[in-house]
Amino acid sequence: MGIEQRSDAEAHLVRGTSPAGPATMRAAVQQRYGPPSVLESAEVGVPQPDRADVLVEVGAASVHPGDYFVMTGEPYVVRLVFGLRRPRHGIPGMDLAGVVAAVGKGVTALRPGDEVFGWSANGALAEYACVPADNLVSVPGNLSIAEVAAVPTSAMTALQALRDIANVRPGQTVLVTGASGGVGTFAVQIAKASGAEVTGVCSTRNADLVRSLGADHIVDYTETDFTRTGRRYDVILDNVEALPLAAVRRALTPTGILIPNSGRGGRWLGPLPRIAKARILSGFTPQRLKPFTSLAKRRDLLALRQLLTTGQVTPVIDRTYALDDAADALRYVGAGHTRGKVVVTV
Repeated sequence: MGIEQRSDAEAHLVRGTSPAGPATMRAAVQQRYGPPSVLESAEVGVPQPDRADVLVEVGAASVHPGDYFVMTGEPYVVRLVFGLRRPRHGIPGMDLAGVVAAVGKGVTALRPGDEVFGWSANGALAEYACVPADNLVSVPGNLSIAEVAAVPTSAMTALQALRDIANVRPGQTVLVTGASGGVGTFAVQIAKASGAEVTGVCSTRNADLVRSLGADHIVDYTETDFTRTGRRYDVILDNVEALPLAAVRRALTPTGILIPNSGRGGRWLGPLPRIAKARILSGFTPQRLKPFTSLAKRRDLLALRQLLTTGQVTPVIDRTYALDDAADALRYVGAGHTRGKVVVTV
């Protein structure tokens, strides 16, 4: 699409319409914190991109536990970031994939018609979303829009935990709890791609799935407590945190790394007390306890795109929901025990 056509698209946006449709769009909207029932399907205005933004016609978005916490406003500490009394942004959702509908004047790397995926600060559960151009990369040719929508937040969390925090190397032993979940399914594959010997902890019904992702060993938590098997691991990515910290440390090698990553906790402070305890204990043991906060980065999205292109990582999708059923999607995520990712198609 030439420069004149791009200018036309921007002119449409200034007048409050999208080149792909009318001035309004369907979206999942919430006016207050609460359970999934606070989400309503509504007609709202199509957002207008700033200079460095891209207007994406959303084909699919994925939801994860973080979206559930933001929707409910619990633990209350999340409200310090997302709004004290009510959500600062009325449309939830971060991870998305779709087609570029228009670009801001400062965007040169993308153009209308490009298929992209990435993350937004808010507003993914809608027909259109404004996203900074740097938060988007092109969709690999071997995957669908729905598949890549499942990637950004969960896969970046797994990548940063294993590559940056644990520095997983060939020959190391890695254990992943919640191995069949959103972060876990990516973590098993990324650890395997890094050359590690991987053990996945999951339920009986998910054992075949986790094994198919490359896990060398399976621990069925309904039958076996991995902290009592006598095996020791160089790295434990604990996406569940169902067992006491002292027990999980028994399954670490003397200088092993434990990464707590469930995000769950008390109603007020969430996981913060556990994080503080882990950091304090790290000062008194050669074992390294490293809770962390995943931050979305373009370089990591590009690294994941390469893993997706080569087939070393493949998204696992549990269920798909229509946009009008976004509340049901978040209700399902909030209940726990998802097999991979939950995707909302638009």
